Amino acid sequence: MTKILLQTTIPPVEDDWHIGRFSRLAAHLASLPGVEVTARDRAVPGGETDPVLGGLADSDFDQLWLFAVDVGDGLNGDECAAIGAFRARGGGLMITRDHMDLGSSVCTLGGVGDAHFFHSRNPDPDPGRNTRDDTGTPDIDFPNYHSGANGDWQAIRPVGEVHPLLRDADGGVLNRLPAHPHEGGIGVPASEPDARVVASGTSRATGRPFNIAVAFAGQPDKPGRGVAQSTFHHFADYNWDPRDGCPSFVTEAPGDAIIRDPEAMRQTKQYVANLAAWLSGETA
Repeated sequence: MTKILLQTTIPPVEDDWHIGRFSRLAAHLASLPGVEVTARDRAVPGGETDPVLGGLADSDFDQLWLFAVDVGDGLNGDECAAIGAFRARGGGLMITRDHMDLGSSVCTLGGVGDAHFFHSRNPDPDPGRNTRDDTGTPDIDFPNYHSGANGDWQAIRPVGEVHPLLRDADGGVLNRLPAHPHEGGIGVPASEPDARVVASGTSRATGRPFNIAVAFAGQPDKPGRGVAQSTFHHFADYNWDPRDGCPSFVTEAPGDAIIRDPEAMRQTKQYVANLAAWLSGETA
């Protein structure tokens, strides 16, 4: 049995990206053979140590899928140390965030957290990347790559040799994921020789390519595999079906291409299944 923890970095707040807004992901993962899912928000405010995150290294979880939806205070030192120890004992990590500084508490994680670039913390080492991509939402600054409207899907492509994350069940290559108007920035940390970019997308605003996923194969001192994902909107209910609704602060008009195109949703679910299998070491 593979035990997966789906965890946000905020306490339960109805008008926010609480864990209930990832219910379709939780249900799909739970439907996979041999997978057990626990989905939760923080039980304590930011700054205090959450009992589950703080005890992660000694838990029976095999994977942590962390949705960093905080504004910078979502993880403290004890929690980061516990997540690091979790990977060091072989636990798999999927760490994702969103635009600008949303989820920037992952910067304090090291490792997979270092793959995430933000506006005010750990900026992209390429200065040319630190400029606005999406200009349709004036209050959101870089990184904010525009892959399309919430509720639509974007074309993605493999980088280098096709990674198991992008292999389709029929032997083909996955090429679609949910879109989002302003995805975050990710890249390979200089300190992580086991990491590589495995998927990229293209901005519909500027035509600029940007990274979608960075995979960490594991090292002797931290054998757990990891994936850094450019936005949690690849996994949110609203992006899988915009009829599910969103927090009131989301002002962009949604699309509906993912509803009209069942193939896009099928590929997204295959990607999720691939993630779960690869993080557990079930695929090479």
